Amino acid sequence: MNLKTRAFNDGGRIPSRYTCDGENISPPLEWDGVPPETRSLALICDDPDAPSKVWTHWVIFNIPPTSGGLDENVPGMGRLPDGSVQGYNDSGTIGYRGPCPPSGVHRYFFRLYALDTMLDLEPGAGKEDVLEAMEGHVLAEARIVGLYRRE
Repeated sequence: MNLKTRAFNDGGRIPSRYTCDGENISPPLEWDGVPPETRSLALICDDPDAPSKVWTHWVIFNIPPTSGGLDENVPGMGRLPDGSVQGYNDSGTIGYRGPCPPSGVHRYFFRLYALDTMLDLEPGAGKEDVLEAMEGHVLAEARIVGLYRRE
């Protein structure tokens, strides 16, 4: 399975429009190579370089396996029209919350998981809830990493 974005290269700088210094909207994501037995996809974006803990920026699950990606600027609502469900980020809101590092360069990991099940979780589920529900159901995984430093 492959995950990419036209917004930045893997290991490249995330444009400010996708951060707290810009429009704070989610970047467009595309994927392929989803295993045929996939029932749903989940995506988690987090920052392992945050000072106090790994900071969660986005939790979205039950994404249809045939979707091929997520458009730029996914609305911050619990249930999306395609059936995808979003959870809370560590900023306390549902949906995407862009990078806003206090100092230095931080890494932002976008991880996509192909699952053999739908997750029985409500909107607002946290990253730990999603990871626990995914346990034993991951068929494939892909990731892309973006970097950001506030100027």
